[in-house]
Amino acid sequence: MSATPFQSQSSPIDETGMPAASSLEIDASCRVPVLFLIGKAVGWLVLSSVFSLMASLKFHSPNLLADCAWLTYGRVQPAQASMLIYGFAMPAGVGVALWLICRLGRAPLLQAGFITVCAVVWNLGVAIGVLGILAGDSTGFEWLEMPRYASPILFLAYALIGVWALITFQQRRERRLYVSQWFLLAALFWFPWVYSTANLLLVFAPVRGTLQAGVNWWYANNLNTIWLGFVGLAAIFYFIPKLTNRPLHSYSQAVFAFWLLALFGGWGGIPAGAPLPAWMPSLSTVLGALILVPMLAVAINCHLTLAGHYSKLKTSLPLPFILFGLVAFILAGVLGVAGSLHIVSEVTRFTWFTTAQKQLGLYGFFAMTMFGAIYYIVPRLFQSEWPSARLVNLHFWCAALGTIFYVVPLSVGGIVEGLALNHGNAQFMEVLKSTLMFLRVSTLGDLLILIGNGSLLVNITLLFYRCYRAWCLPAIVSLTKTEIMEVPS
Repeated sequence: MSATPFQSQSSPIDETGMPAASSLEIDASCRVPVLFLIGKAVGWLVLSSVFSLMASLKFHSPNLLADCAWLTYGRVQPAQASMLIYGFAMPAGVGVALWLICRLGRAPLLQAGFITVCAVVWNLGVAIGVLGILAGDSTGFEWLEMPRYASPILFLAYALIGVWALITFQQRRERRLYVSQWFLLAALFWFPWVYSTANLLLVFAPVRGTLQAGVNWWYANNLNTIWLGFVGLAAIFYFIPKLTNRPLHSYSQAVFAFWLLALFGGWGGIPAGAPLPAWMPSLSTVLGALILVPMLAVAINCHLTLAGHYSKLKTSLPLPFILFGLVAFILAGVLGVAGSLHIVSEVTRFTWFTTAQKQLGLYGFFAMTMFGAIYYIVPRLFQSEWPSARLVNLHFWCAALGTIFYVVPLSVGGIVEGLALNHGNAQFMEVLKSTLMFLRVSTLGDLLILIGNGSLLVNITLLFYRCYRAWCLPAIVSLTKTEIMEVPS
């Protein structure tokens, strides 16, 4: 492992007869598409945080922006979710995946310009989809709210990026596979399958009746557990050994976790008591409970890798984000398994508990893990350190505390709400009023998350500006002087 951030690695000849590319060559090939994907992802992240805070405030002040149909809660909330998932999570995950594939394969990224064009098309599709939701054209399916004219754009852009990522992997010069590559390759294949299937069965040629709910649960669970989970775990298994300068404790244990998640992770998500044949939610509960085994394997593997090196949390900027994401991954899995049990589901279903569990997985695990990856990757692409370490620390504490203030009160409030709703003499409006205190605390969490995400946006903007001054301005000045000298007198 490299001891210094920008030290070039040697280029030995491997069994393919081709020299392995240095880290500087790899970073140069990835620079434009990865920075574009991450930069746009951060922009969408901040915008989704604004919409999330707006949606939360509507519970305390229902008349807030009520005169504008585009900004009613029924449109703001699904737009916020789409911006967070398809605007931030997917591009950030793809950008990190491209960099990891090149670094682990020790080969430059192929067709970087074409991938950048596909990334532009993806962001165009997200913008069209979000505007469609705000205009009232949502499909109504959770995590698949974008209208039918936006989904083909997203599918085509992702598929083309995935093809060149796979070709880059096939042309790798380090033939040995690391466990992160297993997770990334599975994720690259998984999304086109589940996204096209869900759109076909729910949007373009919808199935009938309660089967729509089953397909929707299947899609949301696969996107959450497999795609987001695999990309996040790939980053965790790469960066924890890298940042601690230690090998992964057990390669075989990580592969064991991969196969269990791949075989059983995609079949959970159907709640107990769902209006489907009884065997479907029962099987979903059993397979969902098996997820605890790979989660335990991941936790033990990472703990033993970090053993004796937790002190590096004080000196490493990315490591606290990665470790927080790991803890959130375990907790979100435990809450998900608990929520799938009938005895728990009859209390927590249709309450804020499920919202808290999803936020813990989506933001607490995946987003925090991506933040750690961004804080490691972006300076290497720019060959420049972050302008402000204080902003990085501000981001971590605001994001961590914001997640806690969001998840904990909504989890407790959801249980209180569920117990009250199951009481035969409870008045529905009184039950809703009893949850206002928990919602107020969660709004504070939304505000802290917005501040943290804003600090990331400021930091990355300052880094872009610094490199613009260092790289672009001298070139522009030199070109201008040359043109002036060539003008005849």
